[in-house]
Amino acid sequence: MSSKFIVEVEPAIEAKDGRPSMGPVYRSVFAKDGFPAPIEGLDSCWDVFRLSVEKYPDNRMLGTRELVNGKHGPYVWLTYKQVYEKVVRVGNAIRACGVQPGGRCGIYGANCAEWVMSMEACNAHGLYCVPLYDTLGAGAVEFIICHAEVTIAFVEEKKIPELLKTFPAAGEYLKTIVSFGKVTPEQKEQVENFGLAIHAWDEFLSLGDEKHFDLPLKKKSDICTIMYTSGTTGDPKGVLISNNSIVTLIAGVRRLLGSANESLDTHDVYLSFLPLAHIFDRVIEECFINHGASIGFWRGDVKLLIEDIGELKPTIFCAVPRVLDRIYSGLQQKIAAGGFLKRNLFNLAYNYKLHNMKGGLKHAEASPLSDKIVFSKVKQGLGGNVRIILSGAAPLAPHVEAYLKVVACSHVLQGYGLTETCAGTFVSLPNEMDMLGTVGPPVPNLDARLESVPEMNYDALSSKPQGEICIRGDVLFSGYYKREDLTKEVLVDGWFHTGDIGEWQPDGSMKIIDRKKNIFKLSQGEYVAVENLENVYGLVSDIDSVWIYGNSFESCLVAVVNPNKQAVERYAEANNISGDFESLCENPKIKEYILGELTRIGKEKKLKGFEFVKAVHLDPVPFDMERDLLTPTFKKKRPQMLKYYKEVIDNMYKTINKK
Repeated sequence: MSSKFIVEVEPAIEAKDGRPSMGPVYRSVFAKDGFPAPIEGLDSCWDVFRLSVEKYPDNRMLGTRELVNGKHGPYVWLTYKQVYEKVVRVGNAIRACGVQPGGRCGIYGANCAEWVMSMEACNAHGLYCVPLYDTLGAGAVEFIICHAEVTIAFVEEKKIPELLKTFPAAGEYLKTIVSFGKVTPEQKEQVENFGLAIHAWDEFLSLGDEKHFDLPLKKKSDICTIMYTSGTTGDPKGVLISNNSIVTLIAGVRRLLGSANESLDTHDVYLSFLPLAHIFDRVIEECFINHGASIGFWRGDVKLLIEDIGELKPTIFCAVPRVLDRIYSGLQQKIAAGGFLKRNLFNLAYNYKLHNMKGGLKHAEASPLSDKIVFSKVKQGLGGNVRIILSGAAPLAPHVEAYLKVVACSHVLQGYGLTETCAGTFVSLPNEMDMLGTVGPPVPNLDARLESVPEMNYDALSSKPQGEICIRGDVLFSGYYKREDLTKEVLVDGWFHTGDIGEWQPDGSMKIIDRKKNIFKLSQGEYVAVENLENVYGLVSDIDSVWIYGNSFESCLVAVVNPNKQAVERYAEANNISGDFESLCENPKIKEYILGELTRIGKEKKLKGFEFVKAVHLDPVPFDMERDLLTPTFKKKRPQMLKYYKEVIDNMYKTINKK
């Protein structure tokens, strides 16, 4: 496969001794003469921060909107030097509490300046930073504290009650709690009854003021963080991330952005709202710190996000599809409400610019007039300075991606990675319209290959190479904490097996098409790759989300659908069906119409007979984390979904089997 964006570095391997065949090893064309050399003096996450403090002491580093007379005012900034001075105090205070290098420090709460300072203090003193987060379910925080043996935890003020629920069990390890804000007298009493110490932020900082602890020597191979990932099954797994993984990733991102003429610099501004407890946001913030750029924190309310964007005016906007879907729907509604002339002008400009971009023009040159008259308003809605929108964590629908590429007047890129690969593994490139719907080529600091999955009919050696994505390189994690068994399952001969099925595109981009684990057999022996089908059925514009189920005792598939409220109400009105949204979801005529839409797209995409859904249940409430149906990165928890919808599923099969 000769392609524009990747180069082959090792040949394919045929199947032998029961091991599946493996496709050739490829790397980014930006690394054809070798991976980026390590940056001089950059051996650890602490160096990333320390060197920027030396180079850019007076640059704005961390910004927060402060409450003034009950209203949130503009962003107030701390410089790199000011943050450094606080970090030194936090570090000395941690050590004054008796925590030694190699100790485990938990951080629990929404992104804020104190979060980053606590993390940097861990980096300084060679402590393992262990993010705690409750979206993994109530028991998860307790599990992580006990499993990682966390001795000190930093906590957002409003999360203190949640943390106290983990006692007495967590008290075996946890000895000190530090609030990012204040502590109430009741909380102090409660914590002291458990035999622990609890401090308010300012009081804690003063604990180390008279003391000075030498910083330990830090090696590249040292672990800097244990990130627990929400498996869709079983207990959370503690992913060990080394200093080397992060500094390698920074060098790769630097090479990638430089090659695409989009380098980061000190003037860049980032809105921090994706959880720092996840790798995606953590490594982006490390990249920003490495360049002496600025990070502003949101207020923690999704309804106020657009307002925070307008105030901060970020240059780089990282989001998950769910947020970009919201922005897309908001724009659609605005245009629909704008009247005939405005709507037609918008559509005309959109189609003209899209046509030119598909023809190979850069987004800024595709239609400057349309940008000026029509699309500049959209850009202003995101603060006016955004030059890159990066989507990660879950697949972004192609129609949303295409739309934003045209109207946002900025690059819209989609990336793919896992905690185990230190986030960025593939990312699409600016001004490449052909990469729509893909996650682009590999980042220039790792090798990638596909491994065939014969039981799912994916062949890495065919003319359309498909298989499980495998990654090799210094960005990989150092193993699962205390789970050598699980590490051995996924790390084989230096290759990490992601569990995701990919397909190389002719230009060297990767398209994620399936998930290895989500396959099951129907009673007639046919294998069903459910994720792939959900992607197909997800193309129906009248539904927001779909979960497909089947098992080896039944011969057909059924689905639970979150229908689109506007679409259902529109259809009901046109067909004289009365009732509110909830009762419409129960209505057989509405079910028939949604099922008809699913069948239509199935035929259009030439699905096989057994891949057609034969019955549907409409749930007016979107799949959510509250009912434990989704992970924090919005992936479906299939076992939990089955438990939750068991009765509904049984009834659907009963009805089908009666026919």
